[in-house]
Amino acid sequence: MPHDLTHLEAALAAYPRATLLEGATPVQKLSRLSNLPELNGCNLYVKRDDLTGLGGGGNKLRKLEFLLGEALAAGADTLVTWGGFQSNHARLTAAVAAQQGLACELILTPSAVRHDDDFCHNGNVVLDALFGANMHRLPPGSAPDAYADDLVEKLKQQGKQPFVMPLGGSSPRGSLGYAACAAEILHQADALGLQFDRIIVPNGSAGTHSGLLAGVTLARSCTQIVGYSVLATEDQASATTLEKTRQVLQLLDPATSLEESAVHVDGSQRGQAYGAPTDTMLEAVRLLGSREGLLTDPVYGGKAFAGMLAAVRRGDYPAGSNLLFVMTGGLPGLFAYRTAFD
Repeated sequence: MPHDLTHLEAALAAYPRATLLEGATPVQKLSRLSNLPELNGCNLYVKRDDLTGLGGGGNKLRKLEFLLGEALAAGADTLVTWGGFQSNHARLTAAVAAQQGLACELILTPSAVRHDDDFCHNGNVVLDALFGANMHRLPPGSAPDAYADDLVEKLKQQGKQPFVMPLGGSSPRGSLGYAACAAEILHQADALGLQFDRIIVPNGSAGTHSGLLAGVTLARSCTQIVGYSVLATEDQASATTLEKTRQVLQLLDPATSLEESAVHVDGSQRGQAYGAPTDTMLEAVRLLGSREGLLTDPVYGGKAFAGMLAAVRRGDYPAGSNLLFVMTGGLPGLFAYRTAFD
């Protein structure tokens, strides 16, 4: 069924949006990987959202375009957010604040599974400091959202105008960034003269998946979105994605409904916990690097790419299928996981 982008793009235009990307990110075919016999004649493509530029790049910038638009409209002078030590969202929030001349307060929480020196002091943490963010490192067991509430009150008492960026940037407003990305992908598919049968993404805080699903739904595209959960269990991630997608659609077109069957989440690649390395992730990151010269991170993209490879190797998709993998960035995380790759 042909898609219709008019309604989607008009609905997105109703929300304030800052420009943080320098045009559309490329879609590239993985020619050497696609030619491997074990991949059963499927055509693998990547959407290079690791090439968004500012702050080391990554998918969070699309969400931050709409969140920053909201923050600036509210007169904010300080951005507040939280995440793990190696949070890509925290890094890019700090970079955006630096570019915009805003103060930035990052609340960082330790990992339950990684305690080595590289994880605690390398990767994204180095960049957070370079961007001039004020970092609050919490001890294990702390509640970052409650800490953020207290911090916001203190900032207000100091006469500042703080704006809280939600975890992962994945509020309904932030997820509009990936509804806009869905339109971008459909335009690129038209230009390439093909249709993507599946768009594959990592599913953490569910904003990327939810935004894409809301976008293709409103555009009446038959392309399916498949998310590989890296944070929650499969059932939890499915429920969160369904709820969040419906919230995004409520912003764009309250008359558009979404059936539960439209949500496709696979929990097979999560491993023992969020951020815990898996053998399939290590193999997938190495394969993409050694066959295509491309880098994906160990927490999100590596696990989702491993899931896509497993599905293709099983023969889940017929020969000739066009599969688009969204490379969500997170490259600094590779340096924080040096010992895992050793």
